[in-house]
Amino acid sequence: MAMQSDRYASPFFRTLALAVPPRPGARALAAIAAGALAACGFQPLALWPLTLIAIAWLIELAVRARTGRQVFLLGWCFGLGHFTLGNNWIATAFTYQANMPAWLGMIAVVLLALYLALFPAVAMLAGWLVARPDRHPDGRSFAAFAIALGATWIVTEWVRAWLFTGFAWNPLGIALLGGFESRGLAVLTPWIGTYGLSGVLVLLSGVPGMMARLSAGKVLAPIGVAVLAAGLGLAMHAPAPPQREGAVRYTLVQPDVRQEFIDDPRYFERNFQRLALLSLPRNRGDRRVVFWPESGLGDFLRDGYPSYLYRIYTYASDPVIARQRLGRVVGPYGLLMTGAVDLVMDGDEEKAARNSVTAIDGSGAILAGYSKAHLVPYGEYLPMRWLLEPIGLSRLVAGQLDFVPGPGARTIDFGAYGKAGVQICYEIIFSGQVVDPANRPDYIFNPSNDGWFGAWGPPQHLAQARLRAIEEGLPVLRSTTTGISAVIDADGIVRAFVPRHRAGRLDGMIPQAHAPTLFARLGNVLPLALAALLMAVALCVVALGRRRV
Repeated sequence: MAMQSDRYASPFFRTLALAVPPRPGARALAAIAAGALAACGFQPLALWPLTLIAIAWLIELAVRARTGRQVFLLGWCFGLGHFTLGNNWIATAFTYQANMPAWLGMIAVVLLALYLALFPAVAMLAGWLVARPDRHPDGRSFAAFAIALGATWIVTEWVRAWLFTGFAWNPLGIALLGGFESRGLAVLTPWIGTYGLSGVLVLLSGVPGMMARLSAGKVLAPIGVAVLAAGLGLAMHAPAPPQREGAVRYTLVQPDVRQEFIDDPRYFERNFQRLALLSLPRNRGDRRVVFWPESGLGDFLRDGYPSYLYRIYTYASDPVIARQRLGRVVGPYGLLMTGAVDLVMDGDEEKAARNSVTAIDGSGAILAGYSKAHLVPYGEYLPMRWLLEPIGLSRLVAGQLDFVPGPGARTIDFGAYGKAGVQICYEIIFSGQVVDPANRPDYIFNPSNDGWFGAWGPPQHLAQARLRAIEEGLPVLRSTTTGISAVIDADGIVRAFVPRHRAGRLDGMIPQAHAPTLFARLGNVLPLALAALLMAVALCVVALGRRRV
């Protein structure tokens, strides 16, 4: 049944109706376009009003659908356009892997989008089944659908973050994160989490349609939308709170080592020299933590491997020498936290590797280590290697060894240097999984190698690190090989950064942590509770509407 537009004949409503093509095939193409439009709200474009418009468009398409199958298809087409454009940076990774053709990169992006699109499709269908606007084409059903969709979107994004190891990249609500000097509506995340913020975005997108239907024939709808837009604009540019500096001094380094040189042994010493020259103490007596990126160091730092491995794969050829020269770089009062690779041995044979952070003091002694727990499938390990490797589908990271996961989020107490939490690269995107709740750190170190991911991946990665800072009330320090390295305070504000493709260092005092936020205490119980509340409200709206009938 079509929506009864004669009952809601305001000019504003007619404008919305024009965005819905009459033919199912055209509506599917419109949904794909809406999905791509929604992705323009993510970094690096950050055109957040387009995301709100795109979701409003998607809702208008759905309420005019006649069957659940049509709604599911609309949600899936939306997801296809959304994830293809938003994840286009993945294709760049294939240009750095000699064993896989570069043209396969865009195919991989589309194949991933075909899977990820199932999540908005399920969210759309579930919300539509609650409201059934096909049976009750009125304002109440529209409102019930928009509210229920906010709930189902929260749940499906949460599921996307853990199903089949999870892919939490670019939750919808990240479009509401402000610029470097503002939190935007992400200021809500300490109470509702990132997935709750996505639900809020869906609700805000449904407001124009609600107003159009509930104020038919009047001027209230465009006025209300104008007021809403002005309020959102002010919120997205709200000034940053004052910074609260801590007592631990840092030096954060970005060496500008490009991806094509990272794994080439001919450049190991040059890469080390870049890091070293950017890390020397300005004052020899400075007590400081020096942060180096993931993948930037060519030496094995741990003892116990067969000697031929040090000769073949490292420049220093001896782990003791490698550690001692690191100690000389940071100085007698320095502490270095650097990305490194550790091996898992079976006798004299290497069986696997660990993507690690190793902490070394000024004497060259290893103080602690952390191994990445949330690995990237097809990047750091190859699922079903027995099947995929013989047909040429090698993993994207060079080498034959798969990485194996560490035990998970942990806090390392360095005494006067503070308590450090570590999240390596991809791990920082998983809301509610970045901190050991039993031992809260003073800051999170997020070393990364974003050189794989073109122009779109690094700013998106930085945005997700900012959300973790706001959720947890903790500063995040990101050191990357070639950008974007940044110091993020506990409010998610970028206090200092080094842009892409530049070498540089940042010096200062690590920002203070806030007291544990509500999200830090309860985690993703909060967005799921919000989803339950929204669903209860949607069901109440449905019940009241049908009682009137």
